[in-house]
Amino acid sequence: MAEKLRLEDLDVQTRRRPGDPFRVVGIIGLGVMGRGIAETVAGAGIPVIGVEQDEKTLAAGMDGLSRGLDLQIKRWGKTTSEKRAVLSRVTGSTKLEDLKDCKIAIEAVDENYELKRRLLVEFFAISREDAVFISNTAALSLTKLAQSLKNPERVIGMHFLNPVPTVPLVEIVRGMQTSDDTYDLVRSFAKRIGKTPVEVFEYPGFITTRTILPMLNEAMHVLMEGIAKAEDIDTAMRLGYNMQAGPLEMADSMGLDEVLSWMESIWHELGEPRYRPCPLLRRMVREGKLGKKTLTGFFRYNDEGKRL
Repeated sequence: MAEKLRLEDLDVQTRRRPGDPFRVVGIIGLGVMGRGIAETVAGAGIPVIGVEQDEKTLAAGMDGLSRGLDLQIKRWGKTTSEKRAVLSRVTGSTKLEDLKDCKIAIEAVDENYELKRRLLVEFFAISREDAVFISNTAALSLTKLAQSLKNPERVIGMHFLNPVPTVPLVEIVRGMQTSDDTYDLVRSFAKRIGKTPVEVFEYPGFITTRTILPMLNEAMHVLMEGIAKAEDIDTAMRLGYNMQAGPLEMADSMGLDEVLSWMESIWHELGEPRYRPCPLLRRMVREGKLGKKTLTGFFRYNDEGKRL
């Protein structure tokens, strides 16, 4: 648990100065995105404290991190020594207060406003005075999340894309009151962990989510209307536009429940029909066909995430 982790020991292990702003990074939520962020940060040599809501969820998150690294060893040539190095830098906890000494905390929980807002308030209640809270939200308003806080200037967004370790981009999203000092710190952090940052001023969907969702939605309508099969839709878009994956497989990778949540959020904010979720997407989410995470979505997958 995190109480066994002494920052003084980490300074010795990593040859880090006590004043280093990235001495240790807190990550709240060890789901798919949280594990990817933890792997990326730890892979850059920065210790991580990962916080989950209970022991069972924490154990599942840590096990998922280990299995994900095993998959990369099998697929991409990552070595077992690299895996050990990453895992040695990630410590698990079920106590938010274990992040009290972190200069940076990143939340990667479900796309739920009330949950993210509660975590933000609770973190600032126990954090150091200069701590920065980073949300990985893909569509929610940073300004709204930070409203009525005493320190809204220290709230900012980092929108990572899945899979986090291999996608070189991160959107740094400024709320209305995010300070230049906060932005500069987080931009420096992004570069430190090997990402190319792009600055985004808050607007529903930012750049990547707002741009990609209409294409995913339209591909779903093409399938629902019987114009083409899922395989042919993805083949046409992948080969015709030099995409690494077609739109339906891309949606499966994101998680169809997440895609639906993003569409509903932006549709509610902007009221534009192109973000109105396709009925087929709603039906699949109701049926529990959420994509790769459930092994069934627009396509079927094995345990390693490969198409069957």
